Amino acid sequence: MSNQFKRTLITSALPYANGPVHIGHLAGVYVPSDIYARYLRLKGEEVLFIGGSDEHGIPITIKARKEGVTPQDIVDRYHELIKKSFSEFGITFDIYSRTTSETHMKTASNFFHTLYDKGEFIEQESEQYYDEEAGQFLADRYITGTCPHCDNEKAYGDQCEQCGASLSPNDLINPKSTLSGSVPVKRSTKHWYLPLDKHEEWLRKWIIEDHKEWKTNVYGQCKSWLDMGLQPRAVSRDLNWGVPVPVEGAEGKVLYVWFDAPIGYISNTIELLPNDWEKWWKDKDSRIVHFIGKDNIVFHCIVFPAMLKAEGSYNLPDNVPANEFMNLEGDKISTSRNWAVWLHEYLEEFPGKQDVLRYALTANAPETKDNDFTWKDFQAHNNNELVAVLGNFVNRALVLTNKHFENRVPALGKLTDLDRDAIAEAEKVKAVVESNLNNFRFREAQKEAMNMARIGNKYLADAEPWKVVKTDIERTATILNIALQITANLSIVIEPFLPFSADKLRKFLQIDSLGWDRLGNFDLLTEGHALGTSELLFDKIEDEAVEKQVKKLHDTKVANEAEEKAGEKAAQKAKPIKKTIEFEDFEKLDIRVATVIECEKVPKTDKLLRFLLDDGLNKRTILSGIAAYYPNPEELVGQQVCFIANLAPRKMRGILSEGMILSAENADGTLALVKPGSVVSPGSQVV
Repeated sequence: MSNQFKRTLITSALPYANGPVHIGHLAGVYVPSDIYARYLRLKGEEVLFIGGSDEHGIPITIKARKEGVTPQDIVDRYHELIKKSFSEFGITFDIYSRTTSETHMKTASNFFHTLYDKGEFIEQESEQYYDEEAGQFLADRYITGTCPHCDNEKAYGDQCEQCGASLSPNDLINPKSTLSGSVPVKRSTKHWYLPLDKHEEWLRKWIIEDHKEWKTNVYGQCKSWLDMGLQPRAVSRDLNWGVPVPVEGAEGKVLYVWFDAPIGYISNTIELLPNDWEKWWKDKDSRIVHFIGKDNIVFHCIVFPAMLKAEGSYNLPDNVPANEFMNLEGDKISTSRNWAVWLHEYLEEFPGKQDVLRYALTANAPETKDNDFTWKDFQAHNNNELVAVLGNFVNRALVLTNKHFENRVPALGKLTDLDRDAIAEAEKVKAVVESNLNNFRFREAQKEAMNMARIGNKYLADAEPWKVVKTDIERTATILNIALQITANLSIVIEPFLPFSADKLRKFLQIDSLGWDRLGNFDLLTEGHALGTSELLFDKIEDEAVEKQVKKLHDTKVANEAEEKAGEKAAQKAKPIKKTIEFEDFEKLDIRVATVIECEKVPKTDKLLRFLLDDGLNKRTILSGIAAYYPNPEELVGQQVCFIANLAPRKMRGILSEGMILSAENADGTLALVKPGSVVSPGSQVV
């Protein structure tokens, strides 16, 4: 840390509470932020590590609607799951709260009102799509239509998921509301905007000139946005889920989630330290470091700083070490396709192996470019590095001490050049690891931390205490003393990266946690100090465990491909039009509407349903081969259907069928009953 700061406030991007946390989140944000927080604490610095769930926005309302529950039900479920997963994984938040908390609602509301009272917003009227049946304005994701680029009929108002094109609702052909299925209309609505263009000049200086030390990917993305020119950005939207806009005339409007969510860092700090929070956000001796993924760079480097600057009393972030994305087995992680390694599932399937995943993700961290996680690579990091290097060294040092010196630290005798060289190499580790951590290079920092174990292994291999002990017990004592001092140093240097393993090491050595300032010292263990019971620090991960995970992903991919093919088949063009007929031929058909009185499956058949209809004149029975598409036929009672009334009766399964019920056949072969758009009198003719 620069000497100009007394304390560091660390924030990690608030995970969206509409699903669990996966390895992409961990690699990009939560493992590096936890490493950094643990490192600063080990150094004895003042640190506050803030986390929480982002619980507002359209995706949550969509998920709630699909499941038939409230948005609060969704966020309650996933907030608890995410919080528990982080805790079990060893992410050391000082608080993990949420944006539906009372403290957050009040904080976000007050923040908006401060900017509103200062005249920092502009009000604008715009025309947006409105669903007259549902009685509400439609967010982009609540509008579907035909993509103008690829003719996909199920494109959303913000993106076509078939061709990937970014869209606006105005781009869609034949837009429809997903709420009611009706055609939306344009209506005028008023919103408040943050004029980012007003802040462009100082943002350009602050980022481009004053923060050239920021990571290249962060600096480059910010410069690109600034070079394109900033535009006003809406801070409110028409929705009933979120923080209500706290001004008169804003009924039915909430704060846009991009404005609301980063204030969660502030509100969570207030919740933790109601009487002492301001020193972390406003004291000039404090600095703010945001850990995020690359998709959040603009919000944390341009938008949120503009909000803080407009408010006037807050510090601006000192650094925003954003990472790129972690892919999975050569493909982009996708929550909608279930193409992910979920943290809560990993914790269940690999109990006690939190550090293995932390190590593998850090070793392959996407710090400068997108990287790929594979299960084989995960296995190799464990077996070839954690087991064969770190675990092997620790085990040899402890087993030999137990065997030859009654599990007590032996005396340090006269040093040889071999000893001095090993000590000198180990002493260098601290500075290199520290430099990398200070510059947010966690992948290199972990590699250098592991170098302490490599130094120890090489030292034991060269010194050969298992041979020397046969002829020189004093020399053996010196070798094992140095090996144990390296082990104690390992308990310090690996703690930010492998906290569970560091804790195990301390128990093996029977010592308390040692501060970072002790790293590199070779007097950490005194002569005669009794050691504890040791065991293997890591165990091998066998092929079958990895193959099980690969198969799990393979099965997911097969299921996704089958679903995509089914969707493609369903989206195929309609069948060709049949041969032209004369109007007189059509007039021969008497198509009418009837009300369903009874509906049941015909016994001993898979396809047939028996309908008893009120056709306006009489009751009639008609059989229809649609049982596969209506598994609960009793639910059709009371509904209306269209049928051919003058078709010659036909006996099937001993039942006389008096007509034909009309169904529409999709391209994939599925059938749906043809019904009138509104209720009509039984017997009404289709003309």
